[in-house]
Amino acid sequence: MSPTLSRRVLAEGVGSAALVAVVVGSGIQATELTDDVGVQLLANSLATVFGLGVLITLFGPVSGAHFNPVVTLVAWFTGRRTPGGPSLRDVAAYIPAQTAGAIGGAVLADAMFARPLVQWSTHDRSAGHLWLGELVATAGLVLLIFGLGRSGRAHLAPAAVASYIGAAYWFTSSTSFANPAVTIGRAFTDTFAGIAPASVGPFVAAQIAGAVLGLGLTAAVFAAHPAPAPTAPAPTGTVLAQGEPGLAAPSSS
Repeated sequence: MSPTLSRRVLAEGVGSAALVAVVVGSGIQATELTDDVGVQLLANSLATVFGLGVLITLFGPVSGAHFNPVVTLVAWFTGRRTPGGPSLRDVAAYIPAQTAGAIGGAVLADAMFARPLVQWSTHDRSAGHLWLGELVATAGLVLLIFGLGRSGRAHLAPAAVASYIGAAYWFTSSTSFANPAVTIGRAFTDTFAGIAPASVGPFVAAQIAGAVLGLGLTAAVFAAHPAPAPTAPAPTGTVLAQGEPGLAAPSSS
């Protein structure tokens, strides 16, 4: 029997909170242990890779482990004409849970390190090359998640998505947020992983554009591989992986 909507929403909220707690907490820990920015980023990215893989594996069978509004939206769009695909009701419940969870995760990380519970980030990330980095990171994430689903390899999502996010930390100028909920959550902490509130809007816009591009690339590359019939937000064992109907999806950093 499929999990109820309330259980799926709870999984999305808790998973998103845990993901941001990992991202922010590991960033704080890294800056307290070393002044080397390269080592700080390495520690932050490795913790995110391991944490994300675990969270996708744990929550995938319940909610699909999206942890990411763009993944949820793409999953709905691709499955909207398929019986059992994610509904607008699912979308309307998932996205607030993901966002609230992300904010809660940032507050929790600050609390664990005796930081002010809410302190707006002063880390300005307003620059065209950073927005391009977010577009590329999000497009690649959507292509990966939905490409795995269409090619029948959704079971690889936990390792594949976590690995991609870890790599994107280093090959994108923005360090790959690729997730509107995580981006909003990280504005609530003035630490290594934070983003200034004024930088959030352009980042989210770039992520949405990246999701559209990723969806187009998925359709073009995997046109000969129709997606399997989805199941309501599709369990996968795998968001934010991030979700072809029938595929879970995690988020980005």
